[in-house]
Amino acid sequence: MVKFIATDLDGTLLDGERRLPEEIFPLIKKLTSLGVLFAPASGRQYANIRKLFAPVADDVLFICENGALVKYRGKTLHLSPIPDRDVRDALHEIRALPHLYPMLCGSDFAYIENSEMPFFQYAMLSYTNCRKVENLDDVIGKEDICKIAVYDEIAAAENCIKVLPQRLPHLRTILSGFDWCDVSAPESNKGEAIRFIRRAFRLEKEECVAFGDHMNDFEMLRECGRAYVPENAYPPLKKLIGRVIPANTEGGVLRKLEEIIRELEETS
Repeated sequence: MVKFIATDLDGTLLDGERRLPEEIFPLIKKLTSLGVLFAPASGRQYANIRKLFAPVADDVLFICENGALVKYRGKTLHLSPIPDRDVRDALHEIRALPHLYPMLCGSDFAYIENSEMPFFQYAMLSYTNCRKVENLDDVIGKEDICKIAVYDEIAAAENCIKVLPQRLPHLRTILSGFDWCDVSAPESNKGEAIRFIRRAFRLEKEECVAFGDHMNDFEMLRECGRAYVPENAYPPLKKLIGRVIPANTEGGVLRKLEEIIRELEETS
């Protein structure tokens, strides 16, 4: 029986305009009444995701910053920050490469030092608590850094993902979107967050469902008994997972949630 559902947001649950469908709220309330814990799982920060899910914020578990931060009912359950020295070294390597713009994603705020468009616009859109500072080095040591989001004005799959992993061998670098790579502590990912949640809430793998569209979702999908990707997912991930639902623009996740609810009601 399903007891836990996690879903990525951008490209998965959100529609083509990056909006959260209003239909999700009654579905979450119904799942909660059936004993299912629902979790938005995103590279976004806690403040941003909580704002999106405000009507059901006390009912859901938040997997933020690609799994580096897990919060539930206002409490931090899990935090996996990047060591300060590694943050400083990573910034040095990222700045040395053209076309890349770093963002430090802290447990409370995100920080940027560049104002070039469209990076600045994207940063402010995706991060509710985002501050422009003169130098990102000044932030290090003042707040736990969950990840470094790197905007690539060329294309992440064609540029930064080919060079950053070699330059940052002690950290985890993963594609998180067409223009983005995420750098995090080596043990920090959505899959590790799911493993923590399974232990904390005493969940079996077979009781967990996950949805995702890109490689930063792979570990999470692998850690759940039932894993699905939307039709619009990154092609290599579609091949790895196999179970394909309609695209995010067609409400694929919503339709699958409705199906799961019917299954639960039939067995209750």
